[in-house]
Amino acid sequence: MYLPSAFREDALDVQHDFIRAHPLGVLMTAGPGGLMANHIPCLLYPEGEHGVLRLHVARANPQLAELASGAECLVAFHGPQAYVTPSWYATKAETHKVVPTWNFVAVHVWGKPVIQDDPAWLRAQLEALTESQEKARVLPWRVADAPVDFIAAQMRAIVGVEIPIARIEGKWKASQNRTPADRQGVAQGLAEEGDAVMAGLVARRGGLG
Repeated sequence: MYLPSAFREDALDVQHDFIRAHPLGVLMTAGPGGLMANHIPCLLYPEGEHGVLRLHVARANPQLAELASGAECLVAFHGPQAYVTPSWYATKAETHKVVPTWNFVAVHVWGKPVIQDDPAWLRAQLEALTESQEKARVLPWRVADAPVDFIAAQMRAIVGVEIPIARIEGKWKASQNRTPADRQGVAQGLAEEGDAVMAGLVARRGGLG
């Protein structure tokens, strides 16, 4: 990932919190079958130097063969994003030497996948993934709520994957490379358009308070 120093985020806890808040990753492999990408929900565990991802894929998914080879894969996690118009920059009124851009947040991780086809491992992954999304609900759904034979049939159609993270990069592109006046204009413009999330990121990352 192209990482100008102004946008780089190397704090592992910040990267991990982002993945947990945006768990749907784009899982990418490159092998004899060509480039492949699938959108897969992932769980992050604070194990090893950089963490471990656990997920599952359909047994019928052709990407499974690439994952089973053990070759390095890439998982990209995406978060808030917003178009930035030059009209928000104070610099526009001064020089007109401005162009549009796009603000966004992303974390990329690399690692060699390990296939996990043990039913106990897979059941634990399914329960943990479900709980991560259901726990805040008034009446959370649990895997055990479904018939045993139904869940058993569903599990036979999927395979677990574990990816020990060998490398991780974070990019928080939130107008940090602009002047304070330009950053203020971007934050205000985004807020006026109803994008409180990116407006807040621009303010925090730009030191606007």
